[in-house]
Amino acid sequence: MPGLLRGMARTAVVAGTATAVSNRVSRRQAQRWGAQEPAYQEDPYAGQAPPAPAPPAGGDRVQQLKDLADLKAQGVLSDEEFASEKARILGS
Repeated sequence: MPGLLRGMARTAVVAGTATAVSNRVSRRQAQRWGAQEPAYQEDPYAGQAPPAPAPPAGGDRVQQLKDLADLKAQGVLSDEEFASEKARILGS
């Protein structure tokens, strides 16, 4: 029985030492890597202007007027609503 206890004690000491060494190495590596990396990530888009909005296309207005006429023909829009939306689309 004393041989068994001695073997278990030796195993516990070896395992404890290995764990302590492993943790120490991990902390040391983390400190080295932390010193090498920048403290923050820079914005890759910093200094760039936002994209300009697309200019309105002439064909888009024609399609809007056609859609508006279809809605009026279906009875969804009244004459007044049609006239006001048409003026808004044409910009007058």
